[in-house]
Amino acid sequence: MSPARELILELDQVRASYGAVEVLRGVNFTVRKGEVVALLGTNGAGKSTILRCVSGLLKTDAGEIRYEGQNIAGMATEDTVRLGITQVPGGRGLLPNLSVEENLRMGAYPIRRQRAKVKAGYDRVYGIFPRLAERRRQLAGLLSGGEGQMLAIGRALMLEPKLMMIDELSLGLAPLIVQQLVKIVRDINASGVSIILVEQSANLALSITDHAYFIEKGQLRFDGSSKELLERDDLLRSVFLAAAR
Repeated sequence: MSPARELILELDQVRASYGAVEVLRGVNFTVRKGEVVALLGTNGAGKSTILRCVSGLLKTDAGEIRYEGQNIAGMATEDTVRLGITQVPGGRGLLPNLSVEENLRMGAYPIRRQRAKVKAGYDRVYGIFPRLAERRRQLAGLLSGGEGQMLAIGRALMLEPKLMMIDELSLGLAPLIVQQLVKIVRDINASGVSIILVEQSANLALSITDHAYFIEKGQLRFDGSSKELLERDDLLRSVFLAAAR
């Protein structure tokens, strides 16, 4: 196992529920600094729930979530964001009646009074996504699907994160757009950002990640290299069948 100093995130026996329904049943999960991790599984397996627990959107029932050695389980979302954890939610979660730049400003809300940092965030996002710079005054609801995903990623980049969690990068997008986004994700990772990728396309996720986890019914069934998971037809078939349904 990697030394603790190399870990940016560690989930230890995490349990979580929605009402009376337990969704996570003792999950152990780690991300190393600078690593891209794939989180795969069937629909309703608990993938997005893991992200919600890490970001503070859902309170855990038990276990610890250690980020850079600090237990953040139960911490408010605004505080986890300040620590450097950002999330690109499934469905993008944009504010359609606000402009591109106003959506980005919402991503910088925790540092809104630090004008230099907010400006640096705009510069960073527009440097990565020139198309967003061209459309900065356009309403987010009028963007194409690919542009909307760029904006969702850009909003998560406004705070210069250390850990970015992306829920369904390719959902509903044309292959050419997905290829462009994959290159951007790789570039973001190369800049030092650790990434958790929840992805409907198992082949896509495994092609750009180092390590993979497969979760089913709230429990991990696979923990190993992405290359190894590509050889597990039994697990991948579950993902593809769930996506087809």
